[in-house]
Amino acid sequence: MSSATPAMTKGIGVLGGTFDPIHLGHTQSAQAVAHELGLTKILLIPAHIPPHKASADLVPSASAEQRAAMVEIACLDSRLFSCDQRELKRAGHSYTVETLKELKLQYPEQPIYFIIGMDSLMSFTSWYQYQHILTLCHLVVNTRPNYPMAQFNEATKKLLTNYQTTDIAQLSRNNCGNIFFAQANYVDISSTQIRQRLAQQQSCQQQLLPAIAEFIHKNKLYR
Repeated sequence: MSSATPAMTKGIGVLGGTFDPIHLGHTQSAQAVAHELGLTKILLIPAHIPPHKASADLVPSASAEQRAAMVEIACLDSRLFSCDQRELKRAGHSYTVETLKELKLQYPEQPIYFIIGMDSLMSFTSWYQYQHILTLCHLVVNTRPNYPMAQFNEATKKLLTNYQTTDIAQLSRNNCGNIFFAQANYVDISSTQIRQRLAQQQSCQQQLLPAIAEFIHKNKLYR
């Protein structure tokens, strides 16, 4: 870790997602955030039924158990990642605010760094109880190609005016309530592209951990 990175002893990263399947874009970008912020623990939380993916074509292709199994595989040889299945065990939709409330009760002394992509930030002001989310965590935004900030709507621009910081030290001073843009990390991989490639029997060796590719092949997923 570079000397410019503050040694933060507190804080838990949280990365939620459908993980259908989990890929190197998820893990490498989360590792970059952990390095930048000095985090030593990131929870990977597979979503049960993501509220924003309610249309039939966006419902997960793999079962909840299969998606969780792939996340567990991704965590096997990692000191950083652990799989948290609380949303899969909860009935109904997976609302981020409910998950964060539970995590805050479990880790009352730890600031929570909720990692989202630029695409999620663009829709964040439409999330269930989005204002309450920022009373429970910091938002850490992974910047991605093809999402220029000029595309933000007025509500998102106002949100950034009120909560954005560029000061990592401020994140460690505050327990919650800031939005921080992580250093640009151009891992441009999507689960949709992977499913399409697998359906066409194309290789995904550059996008998936070998053990996850093996799990997908063995279970005949995404065909």
